[in-house]
Amino acid sequence: MGDQKGGIYDARTLGMPRMIILGLQHLFAMFGATVLVPALTGLSVSSTLLFAGLGTLLFHFLTKGKVPAFLGSSFAFIGGYAAIAPNGERELLPYACVGVAAAGALYLLLAFLIKIFGQKKVMRFFPPIVTGPIIIAIGLSLSKSAIDNCDTNWIIALVAIFVVILCNIFGKGMVKFIPIVLGVIASFTLAAIIGEVDFTPVKEAAWVGLPFTMQDTVFSLFKGGDRGLIFTAIITIMPIALATMVEHIGDISAISSTTGRDFIQEPGLHRTLLGDGCATILASLFGAPANTTYGENTGVLSLTKVYDPAVIRIAAIFSVLISFSPKVAALISAMPAATVGGVSLVLYGMISSVGVRNLVENQVDLGKSRNLIIAALILGLSIGISYSGPITLIIGGNFTISLSGLAVGAISGILLNALLPLEEREYKGLMKDQINEEDLFEEKKATAKD
Repeated sequence: MGDQKGGIYDARTLGMPRMIILGLQHLFAMFGATVLVPALTGLSVSSTLLFAGLGTLLFHFLTKGKVPAFLGSSFAFIGGYAAIAPNGERELLPYACVGVAAAGALYLLLAFLIKIFGQKKVMRFFPPIVTGPIIIAIGLSLSKSAIDNCDTNWIIALVAIFVVILCNIFGKGMVKFIPIVLGVIASFTLAAIIGEVDFTPVKEAAWVGLPFTMQDTVFSLFKGGDRGLIFTAIITIMPIALATMVEHIGDISAISSTTGRDFIQEPGLHRTLLGDGCATILASLFGAPANTTYGENTGVLSLTKVYDPAVIRIAAIFSVLISFSPKVAALISAMPAATVGGVSLVLYGMISSVGVRNLVENQVDLGKSRNLIIAALILGLSIGISYSGPITLIIGGNFTISLSGLAVGAISGILLNALLPLEEREYKGLMKDQINEEDLFEEKKATAKD
């Protein structure tokens, strides 16, 4: 049922009722951030939920059902949507979605190159001294949004935090596995009692409705679309994928470190990139935001130690079902920001803790100036830029690239790791490994000839 990490890899041992509750917990974890993206861009909330669920299921299919990842709305592309539809204009959003679909196609290209040339040539740029600080930065850079939400009502937020802590530390049986659900329920109930929840949208929402209309999809541009604007959207938004692909590798590294399984090796980075890219293309074609692997759900994995991907798929199915019920979606949307903030604060901290564990378990020596510089710049740039706002590069007039702090930090760390010289002892160690690999290859060739 578990391994050295003490986790549960087959949730069937817990029974289906418990698996359903665990799935709902992952749904609650991703919901706040996922619906925030359409709220900021003007895209459909229901469509977002539908393709978050379908995108997650597609990702699991393409990764052989092995990676416990949930795909929710990506914040990295918000600047791209704003560049094409600055005020969330409904008639312009499909053009932005074309650009996002093109960005998703870059994932497929990188997946193909990794499959052809091997992932070792890619992953040598991502040793623990790079991935560890990136994972730490993922959690810390998200923490500001959690604090901002908590600021709306710290009493409600603290109830969520304390319930999560108490259930996780002192809970027995199922209580220990669902601290997020119980924290949300306790905090939500208190907020409703003291009048901090507006149920008006819930009363006004219909029980059943279609998640999207064809008018909001890319297919609406097939008749009379502006070709110039389509091209502009592609060259404006497509380069953002260069940053999000780096973030994807960091997220998969975080999930691997959390679960104790190397998903970069099996099912392979080419498959996870393929799944992420296809999910983003599918979502964007139907007017939903780009998808990305979600740190919130990685935090849930770390907290509960239930690593079965089947639980994530249950959450995905719930997301699909909710997308057809505006009333249920409105009820979850009515969750106070402070409740979301309290729960998120714990989850984001858990992600950063996984990054620290990644450094410790791989025995990264931060006493070496080279390692210290790489870690310092990754953390400094990732967190500092995240708090001050993304960096926007304007190239040739309308051609802009918006880089998140995480993207800048990750790219800087990768470049420094490639450029800064290794100490002589480390260099000899790498050369020895390379010679051993070459000898092994020659031995296999000789054996094959015989």
